[in-house]
Amino acid sequence: MEPSVYIETSVISYLPAKPSRDLIVASHQQITVDWWDQVRPNLKCFVSDFVIQEAERGNATYAQKRLEAIKDFPVLELSGEIKDLAQKYFAAILIPERAKVDAFHLAVAAWHRMDYLLSWNCTHIASGRVRRIVRDINDGLGVHTPTICTPEELMEV
Repeated sequence: MEPSVYIETSVISYLPAKPSRDLIVASHQQITVDWWDQVRPNLKCFVSDFVIQEAERGNATYAQKRLEAIKDFPVLELSGEIKDLAQKYFAAILIPERAKVDAFHLAVAAWHRMDYLLSWNCTHIASGRVRRIVRDINDGLGVHTPTICTPEELMEV
């Protein structure tokens, strides 16, 4: 059975982007393209309405390319339980209001029992501190915790 992965918007955003002059960003872009081509076909990939809404923003040409990349991915449903879980994450992680959607990405992936949550957002999602907080909350609630990682950390499945 193919492992499941919730792909957060930061990963999708690197796919069609113009190559960055920032060496770290350029590296993340190349890793993302390599991951998309080599690893993604071995996984069952999912998104949420939050990913779609974020992918639609910005330059229309790049937005269309982002949406095209995920058009065949199943969209995970939102529920009251997910909203409640996201609120717990939001409060515990101390995510700024402008980035509240990051708590929803975490909650959707956990509630739907994804094997992985893939993100380049190393501030509010793929950080050691956030991983610990999410695990502690989920353990206390009896909720599954996906492996939260970057594409670079998930180059083999």
